[in-house]
Order: sequence, then structure tokens, then C-alpha cells
Amino acid sequence: MEYLQLVWSFFKIGILTFGGGYAMLPMIQREIVERRGWATEEEILNYYAIGQCTPGVIAVNTATFIGARRKGIAGGFLATLGVVLPSLIIITVIAAVLTNFAEIPAVQHALAGIRVAVVVLVGFSVWKLLRSGVRDGFGWCMFVLVFLASAFFGIAPVPLVLISAAAGLLSGFLRERSGKT
Repeated sequence: MEYLQLVWSFFKIGILTFGGGYAMLPMIQREIVERRGWATEEEILNYYAIGQCTPGVIAVNTATFIGARRKGIAGGFLATLGVVLPSLIIITVIAAVLTNFAEIPAVQHALAGIRVAVVVLVGFSVWKLLRSGVRDGFGWCMFVLVFLASAFFGIAPVPLVLISAAAGLLSGFLRERSGKT
């Protein structure tokens, strides 16, 4: 039964979100953490972090991790299938008809409205992640440094994640050491 729940949960996420992987994050959080209880806020943040620095779309990677955690390799496969199947179906249909309608002003206006909604959804996701992921002075310092490095210096996500992991390890080590002496 849980195999079917995995497919269905991620199918709903895939079909109800527009804008790619980041736009799916609020729905993944709502469905997986709040509704299903399959992961905690901290675990979902870890999945997002790992999903960001592995090849592929973050939402697909996150679905794979959650499915694999719940039901092994088969669960990972089914969760992944659930999240990508709606896009595959929708893209196939759109590709078949969009070339005929792309220049219609109403279609262009609808897509412009969808883009605005996606920006809001991504912003909301960032806000929720920020509240649960940045907890102390070290976290805020890392947040500002990583934001600046990414936004203004164009440093790629993978090195930023690896450097942040190393900084987190060093910070934890120093906190433990100072607490022991």
C-alpha cells in the first residue's frame, strides 16, 4: 500500500506544481513532512541539500531519496516515477500543440502569470527553509556568505555546498572542543 502512496503523493506534487524543481519544494514539504510524516523538517532540508549537489533536478532527487528511505530501491524508483510522470505527459501534450498556439497573446499572458506565481512559490519555499535551516549566528553568517558568493560572484552550487559542509564540520568540532575544555 505504501508503494502506491509513494507514487500517488509524488504524482500529485508533479502535476500540481509549475516551474521546475524549486517550485515543488513547498509541496514536497507539505505532503511529505506535514501530511504524511515521512520525514522531519531537518531531514527534508538534508534531502534538499544533497539533491542540490547531485546531478539532476532537486525535486526528482528528493523524491528518489524519500522513496528509497521509505521502501528501498523500489520505493525510490516509484517515487521518482510519480514525480516525473505528470511532466512527461504534460510536456508531450504541450509540445504537440504549443507550436500552433505560442504566438497567441492570451497564451503569452497566461505564461507570464504562471511565471509570477512560480516566483512567489519559490520565495515562499526559501522563506520556510530559511526559518528552519538558519538557527544561530554561524548559520546566518554562512547564509550571507553563500548568498553573496552565489549571487554576486557566480560560484557554482556544488563548491558552495561542499565548503559549507566543511565549515559546518569545523564549527561543530570547535564547539565540541570548547565545551569539553
